[in-house]
Order: sequence, then structure tokens, then C-alpha cells
Amino acid sequence: MDEKSLKVGSNEMELVDFRIFKQEEDSVYEGIYGVNVSKVREIIKIPHLTELPGTPDFIEGIFDLREVVIPVVNLAKWMGVTEPANVKNSSRIVITEFNNVLIGFVVHEAKRIRRISWSDIEPATFISSSSGLDSSKITGVTKIEDDNVLLILDLESVVQELGLYEPDTDNAPEQIDTFSGLAMVLDDSTTARKIVKDALQKMGFHVVEAMDGQEGLTKLNDLYDTYGEELADNLKIIISDVEMPRMDGFHFAALVKEDERFTKIPIVFNSSISDHFSEGRGEEAGGEAYLVKFQASSFYDEVSRVVRAHMKK
Repeated sequence: MDEKSLKVGSNEMELVDFRIFKQEEDSVYEGIYGVNVSKVREIIKIPHLTELPGTPDFIEGIFDLREVVIPVVNLAKWMGVTEPANVKNSSRIVITEFNNVLIGFVVHEAKRIRRISWSDIEPATFISSSSGLDSSKITGVTKIEDDNVLLILDLESVVQELGLYEPDTDNAPEQIDTFSGLAMVLDDSTTARKIVKDALQKMGFHVVEAMDGQEGLTKLNDLYDTYGEELADNLKIIISDVEMPRMDGFHFAALVKEDERFTKIPIVFNSSISDHFSEGRGEEAGGEAYLVKFQASSFYDEVSRVVRAHMKK
């Protein structure tokens, strides 16, 4: 899986389009889903799995992939979907890596790779729990051909709910550097924003929040109306997620660094995408650091380093 053809700041993403089929009486319905290519290591046929006693039925088991043990989650079972009888013939495992964790997800069919603009992706506010999902498990939705709707799954929230991953919020340094002034946090996840906000408040910052890059730019303009040319002296740092509907973090950063009013304000990316290629893209977009969500010790250390460097300029 490779995103090297994507231009940094283009506000585009590539995702793996996969399908989950649902049996209802005599009909089979097709659910269309996607996951960011940056989080996909590979897609394989289902290997022999070792079952884990005492786990929920949507945990299919584990297998060894080049000396790494991978847990496997059946997305259809997790969603409460009744699978058609012959679906195993085309089923695949999507091996994902995010937050430095490898996890496999059983899907019924892996279709293609799509390139989509984040500006065409909307929050999944219309999804009800009766569908087997809730909107917190969806990063966003976008229309594709034939007026179909593709749902972008928030796999991090899925594995967190399953207890396969927990943010490291406890291992903070014994001595936390403290500062004054403002910090801005961009993240479409309410939970992720709260974790970062709490950490920044412990460091003494007053925190301004935004749900995505578009709202982040609006908030920056509002702050400039208040502080004028002294904004960079008051807004000490911006912490931005990468994957966000409407405007992603890389596009936001590129626009910020092109604007002479904001170019001196340091940006740190805080993302679940944990591949080295994305770190390079973050640097190309103008970020001073790239952090993987959420590791307390590295978060406090890097934020302190970046803010201190900014204050010396």
C-alpha cells in the first residue's frame, strides 16, 4: 500500500474500499466501507487461525504473520450482521497498523483503492445505533457512484472498545514543563480532543478547540482579529490530527504555513497513522513534529521541545 503519488496539502486521501454483506430473509444487502490506505499493511486470504477461549465471538482468533502475532476481528460479527452462507469464499483479512499496533479485520470483499477529497467527506451525524453502528465509529461518509454511500470506519475506536488498545495517558514525566498562553487542538474525535486538551491544560495552556482543518482556520482568523500581529506570541502551538472530514491536517498545515500571519506558529501532528511515510509527509506539510496517538511521555516531551524552540525565535 503506497500513497507516494498523493501531493502533501492536496486535501485528498486514498482508502481501501471493502464490503460487508448482510443477509436479511431472502435478500443480501451490501455495505460499503473504507479505511485509509496509510493504515493498511496488506490484504491476505484468511489463514489458519488459533481460537482464543473466553473471547467474544467477533474475535476470530490469532495468527502468526512473519513472527508477529496478529489478533483478528470479524467486522460483520462485531456489527451484528448476519453473514450470507457463501461469503467466506471471497473473505479477506485487512492487516492494519495504527497507534503502533497490528490488527487484522475480516471483510467479505476488498474491492479497490479510491482517491477521495476530504472536502467531499461529511461527518456521520445521520447514522443511528439501530444500524449496528453509531456515528462515533465512523470517521465520515462520502457519496460514490450510483448514489451509493461509503462509510469510513474509525477502526481505532473499534479496537479501543474491544480492549485491544488503550491510549497511554498515565506515563507522563514526573516533572511536566509549564507554560502560559494559548494552544489549539484540531481533532474530529471528541475523545481524542479531550485527551490532548487535558494534557495541554496540565502544561498551563488555555486551549482552543476545532473539529477539523476548516474550523481550525476559522478559529485562527478569529484569534488574529483579537491579537493581530502578536498572535504568534500568544498562540504557542497547534496540535492537529491528520484524518479529519472537510479538511485534513496536512492541508490545514500547508495553508497555515503559506499565510504570513500564521507561519511562525509551530504545528505538531498527533495521529493514529504510525507509518514512517506519514511522518515525512507531516514534515513536508510544515509540521515541527509528528506524534502517534496517544503516548503521554513523548507528547509532553515533544510539545515542550517545540514550544521552547518557538519561544527562542
